Amino acid sequence: MKNKEIADIFNEIADILEIKGENPFRIRAYRRAGQHIEGLAKDIAGLSKEELLEIPGIGHDLAAKIEEYLKTGKVKSREDLRKEVPEGLAALLTVPGLGPKTAKLLYERLKIKNIDELEYLAREHKLGGLPGIKEKTEENILKGIGMVKRGKERQPLGRVLPIAYDIVERLRENTVVKKISVAGSIRRWKDTVRDIDILATSTTPKDVMKAFVHLPHIKEVLMHGPTKSSVVTDEGIQVDLRVVEEESFGAALAYFTGSKEHNIRLREMALKKGLKINEYGIFRESDNKKLGGKDEEDIYSILGLPYIQPELREDKGEIEAAEDNTLPKLIELKDIKGDLHVHSEYSDGSHTFEELISAARKRGYKYIAITDHSKGLGIARGLSEDRVIEEKKEIDALNKKLRGFKLLKGIEVDIRSDGRMDFPDEILAMMDMVVASIHSGFRQSKEQITKRIVSAMKNPYVSIIAHPTGRLIGERDPYEADMDYILKTAKDTGTALEINAYPLRLDLNDIYVKMAKELGIKLAISTDTHLISQFDYMSYGVSIARRGWLEKGDILNTLDYNRLFKTLKNKASRV
Repeated sequence: MKNKEIADIFNEIADILEIKGENPFRIRAYRRAGQHIEGLAKDIAGLSKEELLEIPGIGHDLAAKIEEYLKTGKVKSREDLRKEVPEGLAALLTVPGLGPKTAKLLYERLKIKNIDELEYLAREHKLGGLPGIKEKTEENILKGIGMVKRGKERQPLGRVLPIAYDIVERLRENTVVKKISVAGSIRRWKDTVRDIDILATSTTPKDVMKAFVHLPHIKEVLMHGPTKSSVVTDEGIQVDLRVVEEESFGAALAYFTGSKEHNIRLREMALKKGLKINEYGIFRESDNKKLGGKDEEDIYSILGLPYIQPELREDKGEIEAAEDNTLPKLIELKDIKGDLHVHSEYSDGSHTFEELISAARKRGYKYIAITDHSKGLGIARGLSEDRVIEEKKEIDALNKKLRGFKLLKGIEVDIRSDGRMDFPDEILAMMDMVVASIHSGFRQSKEQITKRIVSAMKNPYVSIIAHPTGRLIGERDPYEADMDYILKTAKDTGTALEINAYPLRLDLNDIYVKMAKELGIKLAISTDTHLISQFDYMSYGVSIARRGWLEKGDILNTLDYNRLFKTLKNKASRV
């Protein structure tokens, strides 16, 4: 997918324009376009000119730049701008959280030429004394550098999974494969991924290997063997493909899915039973007789365990639960009855209510919540009180006509820096539900961030806290907050927490999701949709819920509309 590459180009253009002191509206236009392109659920390379123009913030000029890059691999205006910025300064702009103005200051005053020099000076506290540079600034710079380095090692799941699925589909279409599956951390739906593992069976493995190393967008072939090959994609991601015997496919899939810790526990169990497990099967130790391995379930059943879903295989209690027959019946995508975080063209979404309803119905949904931004988020065309009332009237009118589907009147209200809501309670009380979230002040103290979120949860009209830790994987670390206290307050107030399914958020993460479940806190899986295609991100949110051991009953939006509406309204009476 070319989405990230083009988004990076637009963000780089915005950075250079900001350094040059250009028109802030032009800068903002590039940033907004980059944000929406990166958020696309489809490969931008497959969109028509008309579809490009439907993306928020993309006019004819930016659409032409996208087409130019897809045809030539370059954008001339970006190349021209780069010539106006020294190479060392351009390197500093890659550090998350280091704004263009600060980067320019550091380059001009300290002559910093690369990230290594910046890291050294920040660690030695030699940046202080410059305008606006404090000890906390140095800490944030070091965090940003850490993110750059981690990003070279691990990629967000949302960027790697489409590549893996594309490779699997191309091999399935163009070669004779009987079985094929991704494995590794992708199959466990970890939020970041080091590389891609694929397993297959075939009667002609050499043909599969030949097709694999000649796939499009392969930058380098590391190894080309008869049953195993490794390549590096244009995105710098290593992909390993193994063709195994069909009688061993299940064992190999279990072995290469991992995790390492989970596999160790299985091998320990096997040893106690006089068995051994490897990628070829499960064997009796005494005479090396193969007992199973064609199907993945063989490994577990022969050990006396029920099948353990891949998302749970992290050695975090799943073995014990399997032994006690208390494994959760994990939520499935088909259990979701609606989406509780959707933006329309009233704020920064791209579609009318009718278009959103049509797309939701195609996915089998019975309802969606329209949660446009509140007035404080001007960059997202946040709504004034008058616009909220106007939107409410339009939704009410539509609901009178709808059959078998409902729109919930919602709002995504900003939690201000002092903890107050961006709208008064009189406005919030008019809503069917209120999603509260932080969009600014990410670097406030742990105490202040915690106070803001807790204050929102104590508001009787706030139903859900959206993207509760504020992370953007690979771009922004979670803000500092006392999550233990936040989870306790969520339980005490009956406030639900969101699993934001946007692939660069996946927020809450699986660790906090499991903690929330153990406390009896309700969660909502929502896509934060701004484009219709982003409804497809629900699968990412469901995967995080599964990694957090969630069942259907733990999730608000598995309820039918009447039960959901009653549950949301019960919050006000508890606080």
